[in-house]
Amino acid sequence: MDFINERKNPKSILIPTFIKISAQVLQFFSKSLATKFATKLFITPVNFPIPKREKALYKSAQKKRLQIPAIDKEIDLISYGYSKKKVLFVHGWAGRGTQLFLTADKLLEKGYMMIAFDGPAHGKSTGKTTSLPEFVATIQEVNAQYGPFDIAIGHSFGGLCLYNAVNEGFEVQKLITIGAADKIEDVLLNFAASLDIKPVIGKKIKQAFDKQWNKNIDEHAASEMAKSIDIPTLVIHDSCDGDVDVSCALNIRQNLKNGELYITNGLGHTKILRSPEVSRKIIDFIVSDV
Repeated sequence: MDFINERKNPKSILIPTFIKISAQVLQFFSKSLATKFATKLFITPVNFPIPKREKALYKSAQKKRLQIPAIDKEIDLISYGYSKKKVLFVHGWAGRGTQLFLTADKLLEKGYMMIAFDGPAHGKSTGKTTSLPEFVATIQEVNAQYGPFDIAIGHSFGGLCLYNAVNEGFEVQKLITIGAADKIEDVLLNFAASLDIKPVIGKKIKQAFDKQWNKNIDEHAASEMAKSIDIPTLVIHDSCDGDVDVSCALNIRQNLKNGELYITNGLGHTKILRSPEVSRKIIDFIVSDV
């Protein structure tokens, strides 16, 4: 079956015109300045207020603050329900820990509690900029303080971070990712395209990250991490996702030893999190014997 859909939904985050113009002007005069400008934008998440549909979960949940010593930042953490069976939710870039509200209620019905957090530089957590290593360090500290977790669920960037965290020793019985990104270079090229600047700027941003990490950052691609993961893993993606192409899900699933692919149609990148069908699929996967 061909899952690739040419009719993509709009991107979930639209870059303001004045920022695009600023990037284009800098590019005209200096690729180096444009690269620095775009890099700073890339590592600075946009924070959105909690929408009404998520407020009930936040109000009902226990709120805690947790210091992450490895990155010297403090995060806002919520726990919903109480059980020895625990699910960790990791949101995506510019996301929130409350975004999985629909599934959180269904998890509670099945005897699971959900723990989630606002990532570094997101929501009520501290910091202005963040990165994949900081999210992974946060996952590790949350696990040390509140684990062990039976299940981990990650959306978009959070899914990419979970693939990396599992490879670095984060242990769960099952893994679920929704709209997870794959190769970081592709993410950067997509970001450059969103700014309406040349692909070479995206490549230069990657080169800067390669130098900073002292390695090829695409060694951390989700599809690369998937090669070493043998726990049951559910890969969910929408064929019309305008932020992360559905081909990422195909690449990830192809490299998993024990993976399952679930493709939706027409939900896009964020609406997929509040789909009753997707929520049922997640619960069915968690309670199954696979």
